[in-house]
Amino acid sequence: MCLHMNEDDPSNQTLLRSSDILWNLLERGCREEVTAQLNSMECILSLKEAFLHSFGYSDRQVTNVLLMIITAIAETLSSLLIESLFAKQLVVLATFPELKNHNPTMCNIKINYSQEDFQTKKLLLNLLVVMSNDSAVAQIYKEERVILALLTLMKPPGALSEWQTMTRDWSASQQEALQLQALMTLASITPLMLDNYMSCQGNTCLLLLLDWCVQQGILMQMEANPDDDDVVTIEIMTDVQLILAVLCETDMHRKELFGSEGVEMVVHFLKKGFHKFYGGLGHNKLTLTTIDCVWSCIVGCYTTEDYFLAKGGVCLLLDLLSAGPQRIHCIVLATVLELCENPNTLPHILTWRDKAGHTAPRILLQLWREEEAELKVSRNQHGGIADPQGPLLSLHQRGQEQQSLPSNIPSPAVLELSENLRAKIYSIFCKIGFQGLPGLSAMHYVTLSIVRRYLDFKVGEVWQEINRELSLEGVKPISPDQEALSTITEIMEDTARRVTSEQSSIMEQHEKEELSQEENMYTEIKARWKQQELTAKSSKSYGPKTPKSEILKTVRYAGTFTLHKRAGIQGSLFYSPGCCCCLFMLLYMLTLWVSMQRQVSGEVQMRPQSRGVDPIAMTMATVGMGMSFYSARQMTEEYLKHLTA
Repeated sequence: MCLHMNEDDPSNQTLLRSSDILWNLLERGCREEVTAQLNSMECILSLKEAFLHSFGYSDRQVTNVLLMIITAIAETLSSLLIESLFAKQLVVLATFPELKNHNPTMCNIKINYSQEDFQTKKLLLNLLVVMSNDSAVAQIYKEERVILALLTLMKPPGALSEWQTMTRDWSASQQEALQLQALMTLASITPLMLDNYMSCQGNTCLLLLLDWCVQQGILMQMEANPDDDDVVTIEIMTDVQLILAVLCETDMHRKELFGSEGVEMVVHFLKKGFHKFYGGLGHNKLTLTTIDCVWSCIVGCYTTEDYFLAKGGVCLLLDLLSAGPQRIHCIVLATVLELCENPNTLPHILTWRDKAGHTAPRILLQLWREEEAELKVSRNQHGGIADPQGPLLSLHQRGQEQQSLPSNIPSPAVLELSENLRAKIYSIFCKIGFQGLPGLSAMHYVTLSIVRRYLDFKVGEVWQEINRELSLEGVKPISPDQEALSTITEIMEDTARRVTSEQSSIMEQHEKEELSQEENMYTEIKARWKQQELTAKSSKSYGPKTPKSEILKTVRYAGTFTLHKRAGIQGSLFYSPGCCCCLFMLLYMLTLWVSMQRQVSGEVQMRPQSRGVDPIAMTMATVGMGMSFYSARQMTEEYLKHLTA
């Protein structure tokens, strides 16, 4: 098929049909067998001749089909393409028209910027990525300035020269698609030619393109929808934090430049939490890169650390540690441990509480217990030491006790330090202390006694491995060394027994406290029952024949009415204020009339200077009597109220 596809045919139907048949065989047949048959020098030269012929006559349909066939061959082996010089010609075509080239191949090449030409350009860029799998093609890329061509292709319109602007006739959508593909191609081939990339000022070109993209309003769109669950937006945020982490990791000045604005960004992403960690949109990567950004851009610079602490950054990390997924516990603990080097961090850790009110020491001890449960460390029902000879050994370590490891492989005791959380938790407790920790129960104090002796147990465990390795290899230590090994083992076991005794004491004290609380509760219950019994007896003695409350109320009302009657307060005269006033006026008129009658009859002789004295005196006497009656009424009412109550 390849040998006959270049026969003379004015209609070019032979070449078109032959290329279609080859592509159908590759697409629908056995791709490996077809590629193996095409991967010969005769077929490569025939395909080269057909491709250059179709490209020169602007038959882009055939050109594109042949490019897909050549790409399929390059995926398996591109050495024949390089030996036949076909790869060099393809690279030259890929850099056209971005670069001027005087290669004879380009003499009759013209681009009409049609849709077929656009597809040809994309296929050529994709071919550059496929051929980059062979390191031998890197020299061709350098000679033909592929990096410069890609950087030119992805430059924004404002950064192009006058000649490049005149020769650029791709539409806006086509240009954007080519810029994206040029960026992906650049990311694939730059590792092969890093020096060439730096000499072409690749970072400057990328920053210019980024600045042009930002000026198009992308930041305003992101700020308008800060919580928009968009895959591209989340990927941008993730990449930005990765770049910042790489830039600041080893440079203190860059960490200072990261400053307050960078801290605000990190705190913003930490506040989003982990609720969408498994959402599938990339929030898991965003969370991990945020923690990595704290490690690389904040830790180590005290000014940035202090601002991070003031914004509650450590509390947000502890929130992730408390309720976040297990896979991020290791990196969060490592970050918190590094922040503990700053003395201002410790008060934040000790005052932190989660939603349930649990303290940081409690959360750390709970993580320790969960880690040991996962490692299947030998523990009793209270979490105490069950095997004094191996207080820290996991089930996996116990299974490797009879195996001798090569010298270049770390022992399980050493490897365990980096693989689980216990070493990091112990280091954090060394910073915050082991005494006076808030929010711990008896079970947590049992675990804390193990944490406090973690380093002693780990040192003894390493010496036990050394002794076991010597035994497995048949090496017998000299007497002083053997005695030292035995002493170290005994010291570790004695320490484990002391810790076990301390744990038993803690649990006994806890049981005594629980028993005392239980007794106090029973005493209180008994006192309440006794009070209820006394109240019931009092009620029975008060009304043994009238147990019903309604009857008692009726009897009390009847007794009150009787008292009212005995007091002579029947009627409304004594209780009506108007009637009281009428009574006073009547008494006054009666007194005045009696006085006048006595004067007329001559019984009483009034002196001129004392005229009117007697009526006034009588009036005052009358008022006094009225006030006496009023006071008597008030006292009687109070007495009746008392009897009613």
